[in-house]
Amino acid sequence: MHDAVLSGWFNNATGELHPDFAVSSQDTVLDFGCGGGGATQFCSRQGAHVIFADSDASKIAQIEEALMQSGASSFQGIVSETLPLPLEDASVSRVVAQEVLEHVENPQQVLTDLYRLGRPGALYLLSVPHERSELMQQGIAPASHFAPPNHRHIFDEEQFMELVQTTGLEVVSRHNFGFYWAFWMMLYWANLDAEGHVHQGATHDLITPPYAPLLDDWAAIWQRLLQMPAGPELKRRLDALLPKSQIIVARKPN
Repeated sequence: MHDAVLSGWFNNATGELHPDFAVSSQDTVLDFGCGGGGATQFCSRQGAHVIFADSDASKIAQIEEALMQSGASSFQGIVSETLPLPLEDASVSRVVAQEVLEHVENPQQVLTDLYRLGRPGALYLLSVPHERSELMQQGIAPASHFAPPNHRHIFDEEQFMELVQTTGLEVVSRHNFGFYWAFWMMLYWANLDAEGHVHQGATHDLITPPYAPLLDDWAAIWQRLLQMPAGPELKRRLDALLPKSQIIVARKPN
């Protein structure tokens, strides 16, 4: 989380979930493929009405419980495995789709439906794994990590840009992020192999604490590095060299 905050995520002072993606009480946010709900909960704290959708009913139930406990009063959970989503056209002002498009069979179809839901001028926060990180993992990660329900698509930067623009969205900014997590995943696969574990199912759901000592050691080293005077600049350079994710902030034309 500290690494993410240093890259501009979850900025409570500005209300930005990510740079160039501010959320306020005037917004209706769709968090598509919401997973654990980190983005949903941040947007809820900004006072927005949040709609969160995922194919996993248990994740939706957990987020609903967390929002109720936090006192949030304006939210809607949707369990859906098919398109179109059961929402009206032009009904949301912010759309979040983090690390989702690499999983789906037809990314263009998904993004087209998300475009339908945005109001004129709506902002979109879209991210997929970066090609360099994905290619580094090939041959180290098990083959199942690059097959459904995991990463069936690998996008280079131009393919990702083309996907967004073909949908009709206008790109506001592009960002790379997450050397720490790219290297963390390499260590995770190496440790999994050393311990003889067989990888089956959705990778994201299998990665749960307690983590191996190797991963805790890496977290401690990275934290010490960030505290050094040169740490933030080294992080910036490493994020550009081997990012875990590529991010596009886009806008639906008025």
